[in-house]
Amino acid sequence: QVQLVESGGGLVQPGGSLRLSCAVSGSILTIDTMNWYRQAPGHEREWVAAITRRGNTGYPHSVKGRFTISKDNAGTTLYLQMNNLTPNDTAVYYCNAETRRGASWGQGTQVTVSS
Repeated sequence: QVQLVESGGGLVQPGGSLRLSCAVSGSILTIDTMNWYRQAPGHEREWVAAITRRGNTGYPHSVKGRFTISKDNAGTTLYLQMNNLTPNDTAVYYCNAETRRGASWGQGTQVTVSS
């Protein structure tokens, strides 16, 4: 089992930056890929970023060049650096871990982009 706890959300003005963190505990060595997802009110959950065990990263076009996913060497903390934020980035952001036994999710952290 993998436990995930997100933090770092909040209110930010358009054009601003925010860094989210996800504390990872439990069976860390079983994790293949870690992801960030987001869900805005009335919308489906959307994939935002991924990082593999080897450190390869991927992003959808909507955030590529603005968001950066990373993790510490021990794999105990996952980050999402978000720059040049727009109101369209407003959502609850979730940390996700994929293992051979399935996926684990955090409880989410709210990000609101507004002036």
